[in-house]
Amino acid sequence: MSRTVPVPQGLPMERDAGPFDPPRDLTRLREARPVSPLLFPDGHEGWLVTGYEAVRRLMADTRFSSRQDIGVLHVPYETPGMPVMTEPSPQVPGLFIAMDPPDHTRLRRRLTGAFTVKRMKMLEEHIHDIVERQLDAMARLAPPVDLVKEFALPVPSLVICEMLGVPYEDRETFQVNSAKFLVKDQPLDEKMAAYGALTTYLAELVTRKRATPGEDILSDLARQDDLTVEELTGIAFLLLLAGHETTANMLALGTFALLEHPGQLAELRVHPELLPGAVEELMRYLSVADIFYRYATEDIELGGETIGKGSTVVVSLLAANRDPLRFDNPDALDVRRAARGHLSFGHGVHQCLGQQLARIEMRAGFDGLLRRFPTLELALPADEVRLRTDMNIYGVHELPVTWTEAAR
Repeated sequence: MSRTVPVPQGLPMERDAGPFDPPRDLTRLREARPVSPLLFPDGHEGWLVTGYEAVRRLMADTRFSSRQDIGVLHVPYETPGMPVMTEPSPQVPGLFIAMDPPDHTRLRRRLTGAFTVKRMKMLEEHIHDIVERQLDAMARLAPPVDLVKEFALPVPSLVICEMLGVPYEDRETFQVNSAKFLVKDQPLDEKMAAYGALTTYLAELVTRKRATPGEDILSDLARQDDLTVEELTGIAFLLLLAGHETTANMLALGTFALLEHPGQLAELRVHPELLPGAVEELMRYLSVADIFYRYATEDIELGGETIGKGSTVVVSLLAANRDPLRFDNPDALDVRRAARGHLSFGHGVHQCLGQQLARIEMRAGFDGLLRRFPTLELALPADEVRLRTDMNIYGVHELPVTWTEAAR
């Protein structure tokens, strides 16, 4: 039952409770009113959902649309230089994360075969090899080194490039432009320039694959004549962005969290069999892909509140994953916790397609890093680590680390 609390004026975003915890205002709001009105900076009266059960129900209810072309896009935080939107954004071909069934189903179905558990298990040994090669390269460097640059970003980038058939030597193109596109307060013209550069590159790539396909996911899609080049480009953009940004930030921020929780790190070193569960716990605890949007297509009751048709609804997975009504002592990192049921991969029809791939990458990445660098530590005070509070996917910009010895 909700208590009377002030309506938030914009989304609480300041990480004032620490680098791994939700903003204090977000936590207070979840405790008082897990489905709360939210006043957007442009004056829109929308909603913010922070409670675990409410988030889970919302994400399973297709009356909450993922489309951005059926209502005006309202952003819940200040975006300097961005004009107030007065018309819906056009739907981007192929970007099925922003579609509803049946359009979403038609495109997502083309990819389910590429991301089955069986197919991912077949890749597991190769992913371990990629991790070991990257750790070999890191061990040859003189510390301190930036873990993001030397390990966390290269590993998922190498994996997704091989799977999609994107030349890894082109990584500067997609890594730099992906980062620019994800900056929250990036001027709109710069954001769109980054998006344009990336989609132009991908359109040329899928056009080449349609002419001379290889043995990769984009080539398999390009062989399907009923998919347009625009749809192929949108799918490629989504897979490439999601395939390296989220896992890279989980590897870096997860390492930071473990180094700041030495007791939990020691548990993993002594009991490496805990690692699969620890990966789930780190995903719950950190929730790097935090904020999602839905659009109410009719009046809908949720958590004792009536969300009116046309309302923009903001969902916080980070707040939901820290809900004490679902997880005991939720603000503690506990590698022995049974964290299954967390919402970090979403829920419902939009649940993350690549979740098994991400799990394998993180298990291999954390296993290799802890095994090969038993004396790993931060190379600067924790409060000097630059957090990605300016980005749509949370993490760290750099993570300088050092060590006294590396194992082969």
